[in-house]
Amino acid sequence: MRLRRAIAGLAFALASCASAWVCADVAVRDGTGATVTLPRPAARIVSLAPHATELIYAAGAGPAVVGVLAHSDWPVAARALPHVGDAAALDIERIVALKPDLVVTWPYTIPAQVAQLRTFGIPVYTTDARSANDIIDDVERLATLAGTAAAAAPAVAAMRARMTALERRRAGVRVVRVFYQLGDKPMYTVGKPQLITQALRVCGGVNVFGAVDVAAPLVNVEAVLATRPEAILAGTDHARRPAWLDGWQAWPAVPAVEAGNLYVVDAMLLHRPGPRFLDGVEQMCATLDRARAALAKQGL
Repeated sequence: MRLRRAIAGLAFALASCASAWVCADVAVRDGTGATVTLPRPAARIVSLAPHATELIYAAGAGPAVVGVLAHSDWPVAARALPHVGDAAALDIERIVALKPDLVVTWPYTIPAQVAQLRTFGIPVYTTDARSANDIIDDVERLATLAGTAAAAAPAVAAMRARMTALERRRAGVRVVRVFYQLGDKPMYTVGKPQLITQALRVCGGVNVFGAVDVAAPLVNVEAVLATRPEAILAGTDHARRPAWLDGWQAWPAVPAVEAGNLYVVDAMLLHRPGPRFLDGVEQMCATLDRARAALAKQGL
């Protein structure tokens, strides 16, 4: 197994340089604005976040991935890769032993340990998407670092076309005030820095807590009622409807309840800033279309 992976990695590296006589430096700016420079396209990549794993595969660099963080479960091929830690701690020794020429992470993966990896001279690309378009940029930049830009170009173009279509289709629609709920006890929502707030805008919605400068603020029932949301969306894994969502029926005067606008969206898509986030945005936009129709029917 190790021999086959080594051969695959070598073939990947050679293919990455096939269009030039010598592998030249490749450089991009990451999500934080830092410049990441490699002497040659990355042939051994370690991913330190599940969404980063998805980004790397979308960039066409799946064959170069030699280690992932726990819970990297998409695409399916990633589930068989060696784990190099979890959200609580990285296995620095194992990561170094894998001899990566690129590590892909994000600001929430134990910064002190990521800094430790830099002391070994390992280049680090940090994703920090603030919009769906930033996610697409991450795919494009990672493809550049992996030498797979040509192969990834059609997928990148398709993602950009999807975003453009969504933005055009929602232009001028009636704005819907949305409360996005995460859990019940305690009850969290999403604030200004969260990608979901931006996704709601793309869909012609507005996050009722979108002015709060916290990614996941804690809220209570009274605060939600005061915003008079016109739709309530529950983000759950695989869009399973939680019992607590229908608890809002106790307040029939809330526009969202009066119109029957209590919906579920898939957190597996929307809570990871990876390529499937666009699927989640499309799902959310379709949901808000239903909410608009319901509001119009009720004369709200």
